[in-house]
Amino acid sequence: MKKLLSCIAIFNFFWLTSCEEVVELDLNTASPRLVIDAAIDWEKGTPGNEQIIRIHKTTGFYSSTIPAVSDALVTVENSAGIVFSFNETAPGIYVCLDFIPIINESYLLKVVVEGETYTANEIMRAVPSINRIEQTNEAGFSGSDIEIKFFFDDIPNQTNFYLGKYITPLKSFPEFDAIEDRFFENNELFGYYSNPDLESEMNINFSLLGISQNYFSYMRILLGQTSENNGSPFQTPPATVRGNIVNQTNFNNFALGFFRVSEKVTLDYIVQ
Repeated sequence: MKKLLSCIAIFNFFWLTSCEEVVELDLNTASPRLVIDAAIDWEKGTPGNEQIIRIHKTTGFYSSTIPAVSDALVTVENSAGIVFSFNETAPGIYVCLDFIPIINESYLLKVVVEGETYTANEIMRAVPSINRIEQTNEAGFSGSDIEIKFFFDDIPNQTNFYLGKYITPLKSFPEFDAIEDRFFENNELFGYYSNPDLESEMNINFSLLGISQNYFSYMRILLGQTSENNGSPFQTPPATVRGNIVNQTNFNNFALGFFRVSEKVTLDYIVQ
């Protein structure tokens, strides 16, 4: 019996050890698709003349590099016919130094690359200022999580949509929250951040942006697909979310990404 138990123990040891090995799956890789990251953000109180558009292509899951797309012709035109050129300063990075942001102005993005033309239209949305910040240390299921709320007044007498962006030491990438005023029009709204691992002295960089209804719907779908609640390996694979960028040359060869023009406010908060 002792020998049998020893054999079982040895077997379990090697079986558990083998479970720690990293297994790379042989995944199917789709053909590369163009990605246009065209987010024009105007920080409230600044000139907003310097703006950046990034263009790259999708790649395989295990790839460590993102393929940049060079030699594109990138412009943004306003309703008065003024054209702002974005010049490539590094592979896939296109910069404009004389952009003129105007609230409620209409802008047309045009990207010509690899013999095809992509366009998108958006209107620049305003954003309110942040009134105050409140912290509670009794949030979450445990009743001991830290929660931070950023309060702001809804822009009155119109339907509004906002985007909250949170940068913290807890994640290597920003976290987002799409906010609408449907049930709180003309009242005070808030964006909030909570995480069980949030601790005092941590810095939260919070941005609030005014966005269009189309972008709000786009972000709601993206956030729903990337939610931690959908992390099960048995979930249905997420569908491709198309933005507002249209290929005028070949409609079916669409680009990923979204053209957005927003006013933005940003602040840093140190957790107490």
